[in-house]
Formats: sequence, C-alpha cells, structure tokens
Amino acid sequence: MSSNSANSYWKSNLKIVASLLLVWFIASFGAGILFVDALDSIRFAGFKLGFWMAQQGSILVFVVLILVYIRLMDKLDARYASDNADEITARSNITQSQKEVNL
Repeated sequence: MSSNSANSYWKSNLKIVASLLLVWFIASFGAGILFVDALDSIRFAGFKLGFWMAQQGSILVFVVLILVYIRLMDKLDARYASDNADEITARSNITQSQKEVNL
C-alpha cells in the first residue's frame, strides 16, 4: 500500500471512528444525563425514556454501533484491498518484465 493510500485509509478510518463516537456520546451521555429531564416526559415500555436510555438504551446503541463499525470497516478494507491488489499486480508485472529483459 502506497503512502498516499495508507494515509487515505487512516483518514477514512478516523472519520468512521469519530462519527460513531459522536453517536455513542449523544446516546449515552446526552440522552442518559444531559437531556434526561426532557426525555422523562416520554414513556417507553412503561418507563421514562430518560431512565430507559441511561439503563438499557445506551447499551443497545453501543452494540448496534459495534455492528455498524464492523460493516463499515469491511467495506473500507475491501476498497483498499482491491487498490493494494492492483498495486501488487503492477509491481509483479514490472518485475517479470525486468527478468525477461535480463534474459
């Protein structure tokens, strides 16, 4: 993987991680602590939504975020793996050409 490709990969990875951490922060800290009073006016499964988010909802959001991260990273890895495979093939062709010239 070239230096440009590696930098692009890590920038994409950091964007994914940052966006998922933001969602996690909003779901756990925001819904469970900051906005609990506003959310408590809504009932969910017999409980106040602020209480439910603090106890159960943030855990479920975290599990969903793990699954989303897996899916996004699989797509990112597949995209850069194909770029890397093309680069390896090109290098292999150059090496083969050099061997033929030396014969």
